[in-house]
Amino acid sequence: MTCSNKKITLPILPSLEMTVEIEDNPFSLQLKDFFQMAARINKKRSFLFVSKLLGKHIPIKPRYGLLSGFMLASRYEEMVLHTNSEAKNSLLQAYYDSSASFNDEPFISMDKANPIIIGFAETATALGHSFSQAFYKGTFLHTTREVVNEISPLISFEEEHSHATSHRCYIKEEVLNNNREIILVDDELTTGKTAINIIRDIQSKYPRSKYTIVTILDWRSEASIKEMSVLEKELQINIQTVYLLKGKFTVSSNNINLVNEKEEVFLPAKGGNEEYLFLQNYVNIPSLPLTSTTQNSLENKEYYLKDTGRFGIEFDHSSSEWMESAANLLKEKRIGKTLCIGTGEFMYIPMRLAHFMGEDVWYQSTTRSPIFPFNKEHYGAKTSISFLNPEDNSIIHYLYNLKENQYDDIFLFLERKVEKKNLDELISKLMVYVKKVNIVFCSGRENIDECE
Repeated sequence: MTCSNKKITLPILPSLEMTVEIEDNPFSLQLKDFFQMAARINKKRSFLFVSKLLGKHIPIKPRYGLLSGFMLASRYEEMVLHTNSEAKNSLLQAYYDSSASFNDEPFISMDKANPIIIGFAETATALGHSFSQAFYKGTFLHTTREVVNEISPLISFEEEHSHATSHRCYIKEEVLNNNREIILVDDELTTGKTAINIIRDIQSKYPRSKYTIVTILDWRSEASIKEMSVLEKELQINIQTVYLLKGKFTVSSNNINLVNEKEEVFLPAKGGNEEYLFLQNYVNIPSLPLTSTTQNSLENKEYYLKDTGRFGIEFDHSSSEWMESAANLLKEKRIGKTLCIGTGEFMYIPMRLAHFMGEDVWYQSTTRSPIFPFNKEHYGAKTSISFLNPEDNSIIHYLYNLKENQYDDIFLFLERKVEKKNLDELISKLMVYVKKVNIVFCSGRENIDECE
C-alpha cells in the first residue's frame, strides 16, 4: 500500500491495483479496518471491496458485525436527524476496546423516526438488521432472491454488478402504502444504480417524499451523484445518504478476464465427527407457514423463520430471548476456538447467536459471489472452497479464508432443515479444517428415522 496525501494505492493482483482518495472518514477509522481488496470472477466488474465489518467473506468477531450497523445508525442521527448522537462515543469505545461492553439496545426514539428499513441481499441482510436494532420503532425487511410459494413479491428490482441480479420484497401492502421514510441499506454504494432501481419501483407504486441510503462505503463518482440528484428532481423526492467512509476510486485494469483456474487443494479430513442440532426441538423459535421452490423446481416444505426480516418484522426487540436460549445450548457443544458460519442470506441470526456463544468465537458466511483466490497478506480472499448450495443445488456457493489449524470446531447454521445428503460435500470440505462440525437447523424438527 502506498500513500500520497489522501490518495492511497492498494494492490490487488500483479496486473490489477486500486487507487482510492478519501474525502470523509467521520469516525476516523483506519482504512485497513474497513476492507481488503480482491479480484472478482465477474465480467461486469473485476474487483471487490472485501468488507472486514460484515462477517461475509472475512471472519470477524460477531460484535463488530453488530457494531457496524449501530455505528451507521449513529451517523444517521447526525446526518439525517441533525442531532448529536449520544451513542457515538460508547460505540467507538466498544469498537476499539474489545473488553468494553457493547449494549445493542435501541437509542433512536420513536418520536424521531419510524422508518421502513430495507437491507439488500445477500451481503447486507445482517447489516440492515443490525442497523434497524438501533430504532425503537419501525419495520425491517430484507430483499431476497428466493421464490416463495404462497405469496408474490410486492416489489422487485435488479442489482448492478451482481451474479444474481433479481431482488424480491415479500411484504404486506399496508407496510408500504404510506408516506413513511424508506431507508435502503447496502454495504457499498458505487454507482447507486441498484438504489435508483428500487426507488423507481417503489415510487411508481407507493409514492412518498423521503428516502435515505445507508452504506458503509460511498464510492460514487460526481456523475453518479448527479444521477441521484436528477432522480430527486424527476420524482420530486428527497434522497439523503449516510456512510462511514466516503471517497473516489480508480482501478488500473478493470477489463481483465479472470477465470478461477486454481484447483482446490483437497487435504485429508481430520477424522473428526459431525453432529446435527435441531434448535426447534429445544427452543421455541417462531416460524411462518411459508415454503419455497428452488431454481431447478425442488420444493422445500420446511417453514421460514419469522425473525429474519425476509417477510418484514416490526421492532419489538424480543427475538433476543430465544436467541440467547439457543446460544446457551450451542455453547455447551463447543470444544475450543469456534467458527460460526451463516449461509447465503441467512446472516443476522447466526451472527447474533455467535455473539451470545462466548469468547473466542468468530463469524462469517457463505456466498454465491466467486472471487479469485490469491494467498497474499493484503488480499481479501486468500483461500476458497466451492460447493453446491445445500438449500438449492442449482447454485454454487463459496467460503473464503479458511486455514488449517485455525479453529477447533465449526457451527454451520441453516435457516431450514435440508436433506443430510445435500450437506455431504460441504461437510467433507469443512472436516479438513476442524475436529468437529455442528450442523444447526433453526427451522425443522428431527424425525425419528433421522436419529437412526
